[in-house]
Amino acid sequence: MIIAGGVREILAAAAKSNTPEKARSRDFRRILQGMTKSVAVRRVLPTSPFKARIEAPRKHFAVGDRVTHDTYGLGRAVGVEGDSDIAVLVDFGSRRERITQPYTAMFKL
Repeated sequence: MIIAGGVREILAAAAKSNTPEKARSRDFRRILQGMTKSVAVRRVLPTSPFKARIEAPRKHFAVGDRVTHDTYGLGRAVGVEGDSDIAVLVDFGSRRERITQPYTAMFKL
């Protein structure tokens, strides 16, 4: 009877504690960490019927270049960080914005 009472107490205490929930959340975190995207580069086989993706040439801006941006409009480049590989500071008249790579919405005029 003492052993049975001890087991009941242990089971009751385990049911009240939230350790199984913590263990479950740890397991989910561990599983999700394993599901991250791989950083491997996709190879293109020479005999593949699918066309290889062509990387667009990088845009380079210099201080004084006139530019247009899809969101901010017309502006002039007033600063360049890292030979325009990092960011370009553009004066749009009413505001100055630091635009970072890739410059998909900004074009040189």
